[in-house]
Amino acid sequence: MLTGVQVVLLGGDARQLEVIRKLTELDSIVTVAGFEQLHTPLDGAIRAEMSDDLFRGADALILPAVGTDDEGKIIAVFSDRELVLTDEHIGLLPKHCTVYTGMAKPYLRQLCDKHGIGLIELFDRDDVAIYNSIPTAEGAVMMAIQHTDITIHGSICMVLGLGRTGLTLARTLRGLGAKVKVGVRREEHYARADEMGFEPFYVKQLPQVVSNIDLLFNTIPTMIVTAQIIANLPSRAVIIDLASKPGGTDFRFAEKRGIKALLAPGLPGIVAPKTAGRIIADCLSRLIMEDSRLRGNEQ
Repeated sequence: MLTGVQVVLLGGDARQLEVIRKLTELDSIVTVAGFEQLHTPLDGAIRAEMSDDLFRGADALILPAVGTDDEGKIIAVFSDRELVLTDEHIGLLPKHCTVYTGMAKPYLRQLCDKHGIGLIELFDRDDVAIYNSIPTAEGAVMMAIQHTDITIHGSICMVLGLGRTGLTLARTLRGLGAKVKVGVRREEHYARADEMGFEPFYVKQLPQVVSNIDLLFNTIPTMIVTAQIIANLPSRAVIIDLASKPGGTDFRFAEKRGIKALLAPGLPGIVAPKTAGRIIADCLSRLIMEDSRLRGNEQ
């Protein structure tokens, strides 16, 4: 249980509703800001304004999937007010407080470093990333169905990257009857892809192997689907880029060539916010519980 633990939650989207529900069930004291336009109950959470007092007593500060932008602004889909996390706010947090977010930009990292506040990026964790790969793969398949005039079954699909998302996506596509090519950089990933029955190749061979595919899914967050690659794609091909913004595709050249290219980061929160919220909530509750136990032992 998290009885007595003070949790402050700022902004976010529908995923945060599952986080609030879970933490209040565990008896923590949850105070939220950035939910003025949400007209449904918040499972016992306390609504508040952004104020100094909000930060002074926090044991945990929870931010959205992308904590802040480069100027400290926080996404809050249930608010028409601008939420900005400042240097002063972080400075007011107790030293034992931990900031939790999906992924942090340099602005947030620098503030936490400056004030000696712990920062945990949930999307860096294998457990969260692996669970999140499931709605990501389902969302990618949904987009493929919406933007093509063929079935996944029998199509020739290419997945770039055999990480946590790439592996789940490749297995999902194969389960639907697609022929799946997998682009990798490391020898062990090549061996694993071969062992699993995919058609592996090294990404340096990409220009030679894209000439006869229907769908290209990229999970590598660097520029890999370049103009040279796109020039070799058949006109029927569709690119679905799942890497974080700005993605790994030359979207300008794709448009010029008439190739449909879609950037689709953050699919879990779009296609399955309840499931994505539960994944985050389960991980957060374990981490906060562990943190509170450590503090208790120190005292």
